[in-house]
Amino acid sequence: MKPLVIVPTEHVAPLIVVIRGQRVLLDSDLAKLYGVTTTRLNEQVKRNLDRFPADFMFRLTQEEWDALISQNATSKGGRGGRRKLPYAFTEHGAVMAANVLNSPVAVRASIAVVRAFIRLRQILSSHEDLARKLDALEKKFEKHDTQFRVVFDAIRRLMEPAPARRRSIGFHTAGKEEH
Repeated sequence: MKPLVIVPTEHVAPLIVVIRGQRVLLDSDLAKLYGVTTTRLNEQVKRNLDRFPADFMFRLTQEEWDALISQNATSKGGRGGRRKLPYAFTEHGAVMAANVLNSPVAVRASIAVVRAFIRLRQILSSHEDLARKLDALEKKFEKHDTQFRVVFDAIRRLMEPAPARRRSIGFHTAGKEEH
């Protein structure tokens, strides 16, 4: 019997991607979190398709998949990689997948998945609130001074997400930091 592993939310959040304006997890990432193969996950989904409406899960188009491959250096089909386009699971679809898998690992991991989605919503919500408050302040002080404009512009730049840091490719020896 495999020991039950609790997946930290910090490990789930980076796996969430935005496709078609929705935050989703790809079937291969969800399968890893749930401790099953992608094939097993997709088999269970196909056996229970009535539990996965379009707002729970959808299959990526070739264009969407190509874009993800180029952004994330994901394995390409035909060279030991995927042969079918992946499914993308929304928060509700990820929970439903845990239910159809019906394993203790999947149930525990689904809790981390839900928490990661909630955390992302909270972060986005706080940025929206901050942007609204900044807009209100800017309107209030726009006639006073150009120095305020400089301050508001600087704050807006700070609110922008940091550019994704690319990981270097290759082997790294212990004791040296990545640059």
